[in-house]
Amino acid sequence: MEIRKSTYSIFSQTELSMLTRDLLEAAADEVWRPYMCHQTFDGADAAQNIAVDGPEPRVQSSDALCCGTFGELLQGQLPADSVLEDSHFLVTMPIALFARAHFTPIADTRSVTVYPSHKVKAKQLAENLLSALGASGGILLLQSELPEGKGLASSSADLVAAARSIAHCCKLRIRTSLVEKLMSEIEPSDGVMYPGVVAYQQRACRLLSFLGQMPPLAIVGIDEGGRVETVDYDQRRGKISASHRSEYHELLDRARTAIPQGDTAAIGRIATASALLHQERAPKEHLNSMLKASEAADALGVIVAHSGTMIGILLDRMAADFPRKLRCVLAHVSAFDDSPKIYLTMTGCQ
Repeated sequence: MEIRKSTYSIFSQTELSMLTRDLLEAAADEVWRPYMCHQTFDGADAAQNIAVDGPEPRVQSSDALCCGTFGELLQGQLPADSVLEDSHFLVTMPIALFARAHFTPIADTRSVTVYPSHKVKAKQLAENLLSALGASGGILLLQSELPEGKGLASSSADLVAAARSIAHCCKLRIRTSLVEKLMSEIEPSDGVMYPGVVAYQQRACRLLSFLGQMPPLAIVGIDEGGRVETVDYDQRRGKISASHRSEYHELLDRARTAIPQGDTAAIGRIATASALLHQERAPKEHLNSMLKASEAADALGVIVAHSGTMIGILLDRMAADFPRKLRCVLAHVSAFDDSPKIYLTMTGCQ
């Protein structure tokens, strides 16, 4: 199947306008609005920043949050004849766990002191953003519910939360494209700066398409241990065959239909297929056990952190038999993991 430029890479003005409209509408959703109020998708000029209506900017401290993602619904590579310069992509699975940033400016300084001190990527992004805004440095405090090195987008969430906190402090709405440009200079990133589910070029930090809102799902997740560093993983991961690239292309097309329709069964099949395709590159020790537990409970399927240590079982939390299935999954998973956790998807109201 031929990849259409308008869908995956090059947007016409009409398509770009429709995409911007959809993103702005999603950002205004009751669920997403508190996190998106100092971020915008208007226009194409990444250097332009838009002042928030109200009093003149003043020095203040500000909190901002960004959600994580439970691994990826789908992650792979599109066929070699794709119009994309970099055909690696992922589809996000936003969850209701957050990174929080609190920025306090200090006059007459350009540097940023970050706590915890090992959050050097957030420090780099903060200093580069403040430089782009012509604003002073300060103190950046980070607190996260997302464990590091597990594939839950902890680093990306830190960076986005930091950018949002600085924008809040400066009383600006910053363009998402500016944040992405600064993130791309640091590491491959997830698409957690968007209000919903997106297909995303993680290396280039560029949106492929906005897919809509994930239906209300629960994920029973386990951690297989250890840590994965995003940059190291990206540099050492193996090649993807042409046949598998075609499969990823088909799965992405299916995701673009299943997510807007809220088709939970199809979403589960897509996640499971991606987990199985990825097994030869970054094998999960408990994948077979989790597949059996999913089948025993008649769950939707499994999902993995492709560049992390997490693996989960998907459940439709709006289904009438959700409580029974959840108990069944937990019983089966507890046989080989003594600390499964339950994660909830971020789900818009519209």
